[in-house]
Amino acid sequence: MRKKTVLTAAALTAVAALTLSACGSGDDDSSKPVADVSTQPKTQAATVLDKPFEKPNLVLKDTKGKTYDFREETKGKPTLIYFGYTHCPDVCPLTMSNIAIARKALPKADQDKLQVVFVTTDPERDTSAELAKWLPSAGDPSFVGLTGDFATIQAGARQVGIGIEPATKEKDGTVVSMHGAQVIAFSPKTDGGYVLYGEDTTADDYAKDLPKLVKGETP
Repeated sequence: MRKKTVLTAAALTAVAALTLSACGSGDDDSSKPVADVSTQPKTQAATVLDKPFEKPNLVLKDTKGKTYDFREETKGKPTLIYFGYTHCPDVCPLTMSNIAIARKALPKADQDKLQVVFVTTDPERDTSAELAKWLPSAGDPSFVGLTGDFATIQAGARQVGIGIEPATKEKDGTVVSMHGAQVIAFSPKTDGGYVLYGEDTTADDYAKDLPKLVKGETP
């Protein structure tokens, strides 16, 4: 049986800035925690929060350019949310791919229940049309892609402990988006964000946990 980590309320604040990943950057400092907090060992995928996050107040545009109210659209549904960007060369597409692989292992009825929401951290380049092209290949056609005003996205991310910074351009022209690389799972029973996954979570890890997450159970 796999172990899981339960974070106490005292540690919850520190989780708000666990790690910023610099996708597209070779800077070694990007992988260092920005808060000194102990998290689960890499062999443990799920971090269970003793005080779940409320769903963020995010009203953005989906891949069709239509208004998408995250709270309303995912109410009562098992939901995974991830903040990243389409030009990320490594962490973001791998995360989406791992979740997509795990989702396909679910029974069809459970696949239909699961909501996977990708929120861009680079809205200047990630338009609705760009997300519509990228998500099916990086993840799955069923995944929801959201874009909008950066300040709105950043504020929404902070509500669930994810730190993001505006995209910047390196000397070599590479555009880097610093963002927390955690996936947060919301329960269909309480709508609370009660389980957190780090960037090292594998497709097998998700495949083992998704059947329980769909039911709102603790993995």
